[in-house]
Amino acid sequence: MKRIAILGPGLLGGSLALKLREAGACTVALWARRAEAVEEIRQRACADVASTDIAQVVRDADAVVFCVPVEAMAVVAHEVAKFVKPGALVTDVGSVKARVVAELGGIFQGKARFVGSHPMAGSEFTGLISADARLFDGATCIVTPDSTTAPDAISDATEFWHGVGCRVVRLAAEEHDACVALISHLPHVVAGALVLNAAAQNPHAFSVVGPGFRDSTRVASGPPEMWAGILRENAAAVTSALDALIAKLTELRHILAARAVDEQALHAYLATAKTTRDRINFPK
Repeated sequence: MKRIAILGPGLLGGSLALKLREAGACTVALWARRAEAVEEIRQRACADVASTDIAQVVRDADAVVFCVPVEAMAVVAHEVAKFVKPGALVTDVGSVKARVVAELGGIFQGKARFVGSHPMAGSEFTGLISADARLFDGATCIVTPDSTTAPDAISDATEFWHGVGCRVVRLAAEEHDACVALISHLPHVVAGALVLNAAAQNPHAFSVVGPGFRDSTRVASGPPEMWAGILRENAAAVTSALDALIAKLTELRHILAARAVDEQALHAYLATAKTTRDRINFPK
């Protein structure tokens, strides 16, 4: 790919631009809504082309990567579809996939080759100021084709994400949304609940926090606007995950609230959790 267009200079878009520029194998064009963001892109030297003009960024691109909020993708896609190079690869980094795959797949049908993607990379920090070329190194990227996706689009997207350092897996969009509800969206909700619960029960507890509370609640520092959009878009799957978590917590509550704590049941609960977690192959 000789020219790659990135739409949105936030943490993921900016990090992707830096990674591609570091590799030096293609021209990187970066689109931003605001002139101030374009100036920031130029100051960081993370793109060969930076503009608020979507046509200038997208035209002649071999690949277009959407790094805008999920709820904004369809609007931007209709504009991109006017200028996209026929046969170009189009993908995204959205945290929710069912809606994105349905909408963008339809918008680009017959105009470009769309396949959904979701690199599991990021942090509680936001914006181009936090962008890091190493963000994708070792991260898992989930590619979410459907029955209409061209096989060469899947292979090209896989090669693209491998090229920036990701491990690639393939899931259907609905399965993706169910999985990330459990391992990404629900943990954010729980982190927020832990902070709010401590603040409500005894705010003095914050004066004695240790690394356990810090690590368990780190993601609660993520941007509320972005996370509100993610949770709204994946509300059904997150609600199901919440119901299952409440049932699991209720199980533990019954053990602890009994007149005589069932030591065997308590140990089994904790041991099963430890054994299960120890088997997880976390990205490095």
